[in-house]
Amino acid sequence: MIKIETQAFIQAKFSEYYEKNSMNIQPPASMEKREFGFFLLKERIMLRHKSYKTAEELRDSLKKLVPSNVYYSSAYYELPEEKMDEKGWLGADLIFDIDADHIPTPCAKTHDTWTCRKCKTTGSGTPPERCPKCNEQKFEEKTWPCDVCLESAKEETIKLIDILTKDFGVSTREISIGFSGHRGYHLHVESEETVALGSIGRKEIVDYIVGIGLDPQLHGLSRIAGPNLDDFGWKGRIARGTYEYLLSATPEQLEKIGLRKGAIQSLSEHKERILESWKYKGPWAMVKGVSPESWGKIVEEAVKKQAAQIDTVVTTDIHRLIRLGNTLHGKTGLKKTGTSLAAIEEFDPLKSAVAFHHGTATVVVSEAPKFRIGDEFHGPYRNEKVELPLAAALFLLCKGAARITEDGSSVR
Repeated sequence: MIKIETQAFIQAKFSEYYEKNSMNIQPPASMEKREFGFFLLKERIMLRHKSYKTAEELRDSLKKLVPSNVYYSSAYYELPEEKMDEKGWLGADLIFDIDADHIPTPCAKTHDTWTCRKCKTTGSGTPPERCPKCNEQKFEEKTWPCDVCLESAKEETIKLIDILTKDFGVSTREISIGFSGHRGYHLHVESEETVALGSIGRKEIVDYIVGIGLDPQLHGLSRIAGPNLDDFGWKGRIARGTYEYLLSATPEQLEKIGLRKGAIQSLSEHKERILESWKYKGPWAMVKGVSPESWGKIVEEAVKKQAAQIDTVVTTDIHRLIRLGNTLHGKTGLKKTGTSLAAIEEFDPLKSAVAFHHGTATVVVSEAPKFRIGDEFHGPYRNEKVELPLAAALFLLCKGAARITEDGSSVR
């Protein structure tokens, strides 16, 4: 039994990982033109504006610094070690961040919590716009990855891939995907056609992907007609999203989006006929009592189903730092792990991203919901001393939900 502080314990395990696995950490393309950044665990500061000529130099830095998080720039620079306005921007990869934080999921109420920074009022799920007690707008959040929210993030990633390849013509060879190590996925496009795009051009791509500013009338919706399932671009996506929405929408859901009783009754009575109509020209003018305005509200829901939920700020930022593959995530102890387009549907991030496969550690858990690491579920815990597999223990320690026992930890 060795007495050791929690932070020092985490750093020791991260150090072991980088000593044993540095050869698995591959630098990005044109690494000499990239900026690298490291968040230092002990000092709690960001070390930026670093550059490396070789993979070995980078790996040696990881072993020496033992950072909690490792990043590299999506951008290419003439002088990556200089100040931002002196670097000489040459271009940037097109990157997307799909995070469960931006996707409303029912599981958030079971495992996420918020605390008002001013009065310390707490609650579950997504924080409100203002604290119900003191009206403060700043909160501390604790979010946890689970199978439900990770599956939601994966679904959004698959939708994004579909849009990029079918609507933008991006080659699958230019796309790489990786689980972030926490609650989502990163998608990179390395293409000569997008590398020189500035923030405005990337914003246009973002707006298309998330469906901002879509006018249904400009996509074929009128009083007598509408788009077809096999139409290209957003015309077809509107049709397919409408079909998907009407397939499962209940009268209560139709009422919630603002449809009147007559329209709801017509849609409910003719549901089978409506679904069958897609084999021909669709239902746009065939159901009496459903006005173009009502179809417009349905189309708004269709767009939500077809759009991909991404962090729009990440994509438009032409200087963005992004997590380096096979490095550890400081909030979980899991590693950023790549997957292929062909394998993403079967990809299990909570198994594939486990970095520590041997040993146990005894920790005191303040509070944690039920969670899964690998094939095992753990918790929920509240003020408990437990011995856990090392990966699960590190997950809680990195989350700030546990501490190493005062009498030490047993690591085997």
